[in-house]
Amino acid sequence: MNMKSVSLGSAILLTVFSLSAHAADLPVKKVNGMLVDSKGMTVYTFDKDSAGSGKSTCTGACAQNWMPVMAGDATLSSPYSTVMRDDGSKQLAYHGKPLYTFVKDKKPGDKAGDKMKDMWHTVTD
Repeated sequence: MNMKSVSLGSAILLTVFSLSAHAADLPVKKVNGMLVDSKGMTVYTFDKDSAGSGKSTCTGACAQNWMPVMAGDATLSSPYSTVMRDDGSKQLAYHGKPLYTFVKDKKPGDKAGDKMKDMWHTVTD
């Protein structure tokens, strides 16, 4: 084995480690073709939110039933971004649409909010 192959191997390992560290920082992940939060709860979008507007229209009582998925300090890259909530906190967005979980989903895999009032939708591939 020569020095070039050792350096290349090290670079590949560092890249793989960097990508997995990034994925671990993200507050959502894909499971069975849909997005879930860190607790495995289904993630939704709301039709009244406009992609790319940088805002969530779900506030007050709405946000008590449809809890915003917070971005925290995660390092984000496309298709993920953040929107600024009225209280100054950062909510995670997917393709520019803010993300939420639903209060009536009690365990991972529940999708009680899907198609609720034809305005709430699970986030799928």
